[in-house]
Amino acid sequence: MTLQERLDLDLKEAMRARDATKLGVLRMLKSALKYAAIAKSGAETELSDAETAQVIHKQARQRQDSIESFQKGGRTELANKEKEELSILNVYLPQAMNADELVKVVRETIGEVGATSKTQMGAVMKALQAKVAGRVDGKALSTEVQKQLGS
Repeated sequence: MTLQERLDLDLKEAMRARDATKLGVLRMLKSALKYAAIAKSGAETELSDAETAQVIHKQARQRQDSIESFQKGGRTELANKEKEELSILNVYLPQAMNADELVKVVRETIGEVGATSKTQMGAVMKALQAKVAGRVDGKALSTEVQKQLGS
């Protein structure tokens, strides 16, 4: 079952259960997926699971940014609503890597690429992006690569 098929089933289930929050989040997500498909090459285009995960990750990042903004502004009720939406989106994201896994995969990739200095960081990052595919934040990935190439 593809990720989009799973989203469709969960959307129908949310309708049956009359879960307004989940239904709203899934409808917004379906809309974002449709926009991504149109941007790719037309409305009838099917996105791959990796592309679908990227759109979900983008939506989750938007919620995270909103949570931070609402907390800074003292709007805890809106921050809580965004947290609830974020938890719904996180169900569809791949399992995040822990720090040990990240260190290991960066070390292996540096060895595969044969990088020895920070000037080769681009090649390492490109290879890593394909391996981790949304399981690690880009900033954390970049930081770990710099740390390992610097020493």
